[in-house]
Amino acid sequence: MFNESNLERSVINLFLSQNYEYIHGSLLHKELSEVILLEDFREYLLRNYSDQQLDNDEIATITNKILNIKKRPLYDANKEFFSYITEGFQLNRQDNNNKDLWINLVNFEDVTKNSFKLVNQLEIKGNEKRIPDLVLYVNGLPLVVFEFKSATRENTSVHDAFVQLTTRYKRDIPDLFKYNAFVVISDGVNTKYGSFFAPYDYFYAWRRIEDNSIDFEGIDSLYSLVEGLFKKERFLDVIKNFIYFPDSNSNELKVVCRYPQYFAAKKLHNSILNNMKPEGSGKGGTYFGATGSGKSYTMLFLARLLMRDKRLNSPTIVLITDRNDLDKQLSEQFVESKKFIGDKEVIKITDREHLKEKLGIRNSGGVYLTTIQKFTENTDLLSERVNIICISDEAHRTQTNINQKIIINEEGVHKRYGFAKYLHDSLPNSTYVGFTGTPVDATLDVFGKVVDSYTMKESVEDGITVNIVYEGRAAKVLLDQKKAKEIEEYYEKCAAEGTNEYQIEESQKAVSKLDVIIGDDQRLDAVANDLIAHYERRVFEKATVNGKAMIVCMSREIAFNLYKKIIDKRPEWAIRKKAPEGVELTEIERRQLTELPFINLVITRAKDDEEGLYEIAGNKQYRTELDRQFKNEKSNFKIAIVVDMWLTGFDVPSLDTMYIDKPLQEHTLIQTISRVNRVYPGKEKGLIVDYFGFKSHMNLALKKFNKADSEVFEGVDEAIKIVKDELDILKRIFRNFNDERFYSGTPIEKLNCLKHASEYVQLTEDLEKRFMASVKRMKSAYDLCNSSDEIDKIERDKIYFYGAVRSIIFKLTKGDAPDTAQMNDYVRKMIQEAILSEGVEEVFSKNKIVGSRTIDIFSDEYLGKINKIPLKNTKIKVLTKLLKDAIEAYKKVNRIKGIQFSEKLQKMIEAYNDRHGDKAYAEEVLDNVAEELTKLLKELEADKESFKDLGIDFEEKAFYDILVEIAKQHNFYDEYIKKQGEQKLIDLSKEMKKIVDDKSRYTDWAKKEDIKADLKVSIILTMAEFGYPPVVQDEVFKEIFLQAENFKKYQ
Repeated sequence: MFNESNLERSVINLFLSQNYEYIHGSLLHKELSEVILLEDFREYLLRNYSDQQLDNDEIATITNKILNIKKRPLYDANKEFFSYITEGFQLNRQDNNNKDLWINLVNFEDVTKNSFKLVNQLEIKGNEKRIPDLVLYVNGLPLVVFEFKSATRENTSVHDAFVQLTTRYKRDIPDLFKYNAFVVISDGVNTKYGSFFAPYDYFYAWRRIEDNSIDFEGIDSLYSLVEGLFKKERFLDVIKNFIYFPDSNSNELKVVCRYPQYFAAKKLHNSILNNMKPEGSGKGGTYFGATGSGKSYTMLFLARLLMRDKRLNSPTIVLITDRNDLDKQLSEQFVESKKFIGDKEVIKITDREHLKEKLGIRNSGGVYLTTIQKFTENTDLLSERVNIICISDEAHRTQTNINQKIIINEEGVHKRYGFAKYLHDSLPNSTYVGFTGTPVDATLDVFGKVVDSYTMKESVEDGITVNIVYEGRAAKVLLDQKKAKEIEEYYEKCAAEGTNEYQIEESQKAVSKLDVIIGDDQRLDAVANDLIAHYERRVFEKATVNGKAMIVCMSREIAFNLYKKIIDKRPEWAIRKKAPEGVELTEIERRQLTELPFINLVITRAKDDEEGLYEIAGNKQYRTELDRQFKNEKSNFKIAIVVDMWLTGFDVPSLDTMYIDKPLQEHTLIQTISRVNRVYPGKEKGLIVDYFGFKSHMNLALKKFNKADSEVFEGVDEAIKIVKDELDILKRIFRNFNDERFYSGTPIEKLNCLKHASEYVQLTEDLEKRFMASVKRMKSAYDLCNSSDEIDKIERDKIYFYGAVRSIIFKLTKGDAPDTAQMNDYVRKMIQEAILSEGVEEVFSKNKIVGSRTIDIFSDEYLGKINKIPLKNTKIKVLTKLLKDAIEAYKKVNRIKGIQFSEKLQKMIEAYNDRHGDKAYAEEVLDNVAEELTKLLKELEADKESFKDLGIDFEEKAFYDILVEIAKQHNFYDEYIKKQGEQKLIDLSKEMKKIVDDKSRYTDWAKKEDIKADLKVSIILTMAEFGYPPVVQDEVFKEIFLQAENFKKYQ
C-alpha cells in the first residue's frame, strides 16, 4: 500500500537527486523544544564570515537575535524573521577595531555556501509533542514544512494535511512556523504549497520546471514541485524576492508567488534590461495574463526585482492605469508595500501638477501611480533618464494610441493624438512594459512582443479561475428574424477597433442603428420575460450559489427601459431590504448592510437625464455604496444592470451569471465575460447568457489571443449532452426497478417509491457509489442548462427522481444533504417526508418532546420503532448515524470511551461495506449488522450509566476511565489496584475533575498559556500525591491532559 511513509520516502529521494542532504530526526542532537538546528546555524556563520573572525560572544548575539523572535506572536514573528532573511541586519562588533558587520542569514550570492538539510520524523515539543513529516532546513533554519497523506485511503485528503498543519501544529508547535517560508501538502496525487497564513483555496501546484517547459499535472506535479520550485537557486530566489508581506496589515496577509507570477516577473525583468535605451528599443515587452490570475502581484514582484537591481542605478517606476478605480486598487496595494519594493517614495499622483513636480525633478528612485489621462499636450518633457520604467496595466485599452489622427469637420482639419503619445513625449527614453488580459496588435507595437503569457486554460487548470459556459438565447428574443442578419452586419462594424477616422465614424453610425433595433420596445419586453424566467429557474433549481447576476445593456436608455419592464413584471424586486427573506444576520452584518432593492441600475448620471433616470442613477457616493453592497454575499442586492461600469477590474467571486445584450469589442468581450470566472465555494462554473448573438465573435477573440483558451468556454450544449448521458447510465442502473409510481402515483405511493429506490441502490457498496457519482455529475451539468428546451418534462422528472434518491441516501449517511437544498420545493418536501416517516424522524431530532417527556433514544420503545423500519439498508444507515451521533456526544465528556466505541462501530461499518450483490448473502449480512449495531447501542447505554455503580458522577467517570485505560496500556493497573485499591483510583478521578473545574473557570482559559501550564502542574502534582503512575511517564500526563482539555472544551 502506498501510504504516507512511502510517499515521504519518495519525496526524500527526489530531493536527494537535487543534491539535498538528508538525516532522520532521531539522529539529530538537539533539545526537543528547539526548532532551529543551532549547530548548523553556527557552522553557516563561521563558514560565511571566516575572514571576519567572529568570536563566540558575537555568534551568541546573532543567535539570540534569531531566537528572541519566538517571544513575539506568530504572524509578527514570521514577518520580522523574513525581514532578517531578505534584508539582513547589522552586528555591532565588540572590538572597536573591527568594523560593524552586515549579517545575512542566507547567502543569496553563492548557493554553495548554504546548507540544505531535509529532516523527517523530527520530534518537537511545544505545548504538546508533535512530529512533522518532513522539514527543510537552510543553514539550520526551518524554512519549509511538509505534511503528507495517503492517496490510497478514501477518508483522507490533501486538505486533511492542510488542517493538520494550520490547526493542530499551529496550536501545539507554533515556534516552528515563526521561521517558516511556506508549507507543502501532498497525498502523492495532489501536491500544493502556500503561505502558512493563507486559506486552503490559496494553495496551488507548482506545475512548471523551467520557463519554457510543459506544465505537469496530478502525480507529476510532485516532480515539478521538487525539480522546479526546489531547484536550489530558484528556491533561494523565491525566498528573497517572491514572498510578500505588506507594510502593515491586520489580516495576517502573506503571499507566496505562484509559478506563473515567478516566471513572468523574471522574464519581464530580463526583457527590460535587454531593451533599455540607448542600445535597445525601449519596448520592455508585453505580459498576457488571464483576467483574475493575479497580475497586480506579478507587478509587485517585478517592481521589487527592478528596484533592487544595481545595474539600473535606483530606477524610477511609473505604474499607469486608464481608470480611477484601477488606479485606486493598485495604489492602495503598492503604497502598503514600500519595504517590499525597497523605496520609501511610493506615491499616488493626484493631478497633473503633482505629476510634473514628482517626475520633473526626480533623479532616481521612487514609485509613482497615475492614470494615463494625466499625460496631455501640456505635460512637456519630464525626464530624459533611461532608468525610468513605465508599467501599464490593461495596456490594450488607452495606452497604445500614439499615432496621429486627422479629424475633418465644418471647422476644418485637425490633428489629434491619444494620451499615450504625450506619455512617450514626456518620458522619451523610458522603457515601456504592458500588462494585459487581452493583447491586441497595437499593444505589441508599443510595448514589444509577448514576453510571457498565462492563459485562461492554464488558470482554470490551476484552480485560480473556473470554466465559463456559454448559452445563446438571442433567437428567443428576436421577434423579427430578419433583424438577425442586420444585427450581425452592424456588429461587424461596431466590433472593428477603428484604425482610421473613417472606420470610427462608420462604427458610430452602426451603433446608432443597432441602438434602435436592440432597444425596440417589443424586443426588450421579450428579453425581460425570458431573463426573469431564466433567472428564477436557476434560483428555483439552486443552480446559482448566491443568486448574484449582472445584465449588460447597450446604452443607458436601454438599460433604464429594461429595468422598468423588469420592475413592472416583478414589482417586489423594487422593495428595499437589507437582506432577502430567511437570511440570518448577526448584529455586525446588519450594520454593514444597506436597504436596497433586489435589482439596481448601475450607471453614471447625466445632467439632461429625464427625471426617473436621473433619480435612479444617483450620485457617486450612491454608486460607491452599490459597489460595496453587491460584493456582500448577504445583501438583498442580487441583480445589477450595467452599461460600461463594472465590466473590467470589478471582482465579485460569487457572481456566476451574466446576461449580455450588447455588442462588445474583442478585448472588452473577454474582459467582460471573465467577471464570472472567479473561484467561490460551491461555484463550479460561470454562465454567460447571450441575448445579442456574439458567439462567433467570442470564438474568434479567444482563438486570436490563445487557441487553447477556447477550451475554457463550454457551450451549454455540452452540459445538455452530459445530462442525457448520465440519465442513460442511471436508467440502466434502475433497469430492474419500477419507478412509475413516483410520476403517477398518490403522494403515499410516491414516498414509498423513493424509499424502495434508495434501498435498491444500496444493494452493494459499488452500486451505491456509482449511483451517487453519476447523479452528482448529472446535477452539476443540469445546473448550467436547466433552462434549455432540449430537456423535456420526462427527463426533468427523472432528474428530480434520481436527485431525490441521492439526497435520501446522503442524509441517511451524513446527516445533512447538500443536494436536498438544490431540489425544487415539491421534491424537497417529498424527500423530507420520505426520510422522516416510519420511525426515522427521531434520529434527526433526538431531543424531540412528545407530550411532557423527552424521547430516550436508548429505550426499548425507541429501538422497537427503528427495528420496525422494513427496509434493511435504511435501518442500518439510521442505526449507524444514531450511533455516530451518540458516540460523538459521549466523546465530548469521555474521550477515551468515545474513541473505543468509535473503533467498534468502524469495524461494523466495514463488515456492512463488504456486502455484495448475492441477495441471500446480502440479507444475512444485513441482518447480522443490524443486530450488532443494536447491541452496540445498548452497550453504549450501559457504559454511560455505569458511573452509578462506582459512586461518582457522569463527568468524574470520564476521568476514572482514562486513568484505568492508561494504567492498562502502560501495564501498571494490576500493580496499582493491588497496592492502592480501586477506591484510590475513584478518589483520584474526583480530584481531577475538581482541578479542571477550578483552573478552567475562565471562558478564555484554553487560550491562556499560563492557566494551561498551571492546570498541567496541578494535575501532575495531584497524580504524584496519589502515586499515579508508579513511574513518571510523559505519555501518561499527555493523555490525561488531553481528556481535561476535551472535557472543558465541550462543557
